[in-house]
Amino acid sequence: MLPNLRQDIFQKSHTLFGRVRLYQADCMGVMDHYIEHFGEEGCFDMIFADPPYFLSNGGTTCHAGKRVRVDKGEWDRSQGADLNHAFNLDWLSRCQKLLRPDGTLWVSGTHHIIHSVGFAMQQLGMKILNTVIWQKPNPPPNLSCRYFTHSFETLLWAAKSEKSKHVFNYPVMRQENGGMQMKDIWTIPSREKTTNETGCEPSARHPTQKPIALLERIVRAGSHRNDLIFDPFAGSASTGVAALLNDRQFVGCELEPEYFRLAVSRLQKFEVVCP
Repeated sequence: MLPNLRQDIFQKSHTLFGRVRLYQADCMGVMDHYIEHFGEEGCFDMIFADPPYFLSNGGTTCHAGKRVRVDKGEWDRSQGADLNHAFNLDWLSRCQKLLRPDGTLWVSGTHHIIHSVGFAMQQLGMKILNTVIWQKPNPPPNLSCRYFTHSFETLLWAAKSEKSKHVFNYPVMRQENGGMQMKDIWTIPSREKTTNETGCEPSARHPTQKPIALLERIVRAGSHRNDLIFDPFAGSASTGVAALLNDRQFVGCELEPEYFRLAVSRLQKFEVVCP
């Protein structure tokens, strides 16, 4: 069940309906309140995190066939390697405490942060279960022609500690892979094509929005029906959509008002169609 906390425990606004609780707040403060309430035994069965990649440094990329500047906002600006790693260590330590004893954490990232995340997991005594490669069959081209085209992101899947048990729905994954063991390289398009798939118009997207198909696979692999899924960097709440589509509950945090409103709108639509 969704955590039954006092309504006045959070200073920032939050939205609650059905199987969803979404906070417009900094995830650090929300996680601290949950830790205070539940202790280090945790309350979440699975956490998915897509943290800032610290890419908004004035560079350029290709979007819809055009060269555009990489400027997602202040939240994505690098503060230097040491401070970036300290940030990753801070939020990961809170996630570790909030996991149930058999819960797992998934983190998505590129080379800009994923090595820091993996090292922080080791520093915290977590057990890295798999490194999964999400291969994008339709990546944007490398405009400088000085590097290989960036065509994948890394997913780190970790348990709470080296001795922790964890949920892995092996039969489900095998069935989804045609009766064969599923490997750790997943080829999934990075963008859905229709509004029905995403719950929002193409123009109303978070800049790092993950495909629902990717998140559904993660949710089905590492959790059970009615489990509680948490996303500290919810964005437009694709994790929440995947949770609802697979009969899970969801708690998320999103600080930016624009994306919080988008997340609420999407989750309301999918809560209606997935009662």
